[in-house]
Amino acid sequence: MEEILDIVDKNGKPTGKTALKSVAHANGLYHNTIHLWLYTSTGEILLQQRSHKKIIYPLLWDVSVAGHIDAGETFIEAAIRETQEEIGLHLKPTDFKQIGVFLHETSYANNTIQDNEFHQVFMAKLQIDLQDLTLQEEEVEAVKLVSFSEFDSLLKHSKTNSHFVTSNTPYYKFILNAIKEHYQI
Repeated sequence: MEEILDIVDKNGKPTGKTALKSVAHANGLYHNTIHLWLYTSTGEILLQQRSHKKIIYPLLWDVSVAGHIDAGETFIEAAIRETQEEIGLHLKPTDFKQIGVFLHETSYANNTIQDNEFHQVFMAKLQIDLQDLTLQEEEVEAVKLVSFSEFDSLLKHSKTNSHFVTSNTPYYKFILNAIKEHYQI
């Protein structure tokens, strides 16, 4: 069943309207998504490799967990649900720290998808081993932990290493700085 999303305006304010995800993407309607970045106590960040089945950027590395927020769902409810669905990790509302909102406006698939999303960005501490995660095959190809310096190095060379979504570089820099600030590095 296709997701139904709450539609917001260009400033992120609720409009009171809803739309199917496909309609929102076909018509460039603004909506919210959840982005969760997981980090460890040893200073590593969890990256998710997008499934080979994805239409947009298959097999590139990206945010730990991401997804659309269903109509009527809170940001935290969506973060909890998406984390359980994508990597099988159960978190509590108190595990999340919001670190910002990032507007993403991009066209994909020969301009058939106009993605106008407000990423509601959170971070949380990963407190289990990677082998204890259960990956959702349709969404996630693999996961890995990278140090802050490795994240930065991969990002600096993203135009040639086919690792990250190159157009998201400012967003990734924002994330790395926010997590480093949390660690007070």
